[in-house]
Amino acid sequence: MITLEDYEQYIGPEAVERIGNKAAALPASTVAHVNSTYYGGGVSEMLDSLTLLMNSLDVKAEWRTIHGAPDFFSITKKMHNALQGKEINLSGRKKRIYERIIFENAVRNRLDHDFVVVHDPQPLALIRHYRKKGPWIWRCHVDMTRPNREIWDYIVPFVEEYDAVIFSIEEYRQKLKTPQVFYKPAIDPFSIKNRELSPEMITERLERYDIPVDLPLVVQISRFDRWKDPEGVIRAYRL
Repeated sequence: MITLEDYEQYIGPEAVERIGNKAAALPASTVAHVNSTYYGGGVSEMLDSLTLLMNSLDVKAEWRTIHGAPDFFSITKKMHNALQGKEINLSGRKKRIYERIIFENAVRNRLDHDFVVVHDPQPLALIRHYRKKGPWIWRCHVDMTRPNREIWDYIVPFVEEYDAVIFSIEEYRQKLKTPQVFYKPAIDPFSIKNRELSPEMITERLERYDIPVDLPLVVQISRFDRWKDPEGVIRAYRL
């Protein structure tokens, strides 16, 4: 299993020592991370590495996911996209479905940890159904440059029940009563997606997908949807 010391080659000994000291300042603390899925997407990839690393440092971290029918996740997907600026028709019926499924998940899950970190809008409203033992933090991984005001106005009352909000960059700051902090996303160099390929494997992949090696390349590594701005890649190519 990867340990904190394995990251020293990337972040240096001072950062390793600083992280270790911070973990040591949380003796016997329990932390729950809550998101919508164990697999697929950047948040689950991050939590897969983070929860293992936290436990290796004797911070008792658990990873919980919420469950729901397809219509629930269809609604939360629309909410997610609306926070990135897309239009949404958030009817009273859709709100009731969202809030009912959240309540059912609150009944299923005991969250009496010292710290609870809720990721993205899908499980956001869980906080309404618990007596907090310690701080609850909402970590929003979404591009909040221009959130749709209808969805933002709906979720603000939930957000302001949290003790802190984490956005990725300062430019995503919103008008909130809740304190806001800003952590940029991190890439785990040890995940299978980010490991270095051998020269033989690189050659095999280039040949398999018929990628020319005698021409300059502009490459975007992402899923293909509007939020990854493929048009921006084309514009960059034309510069």
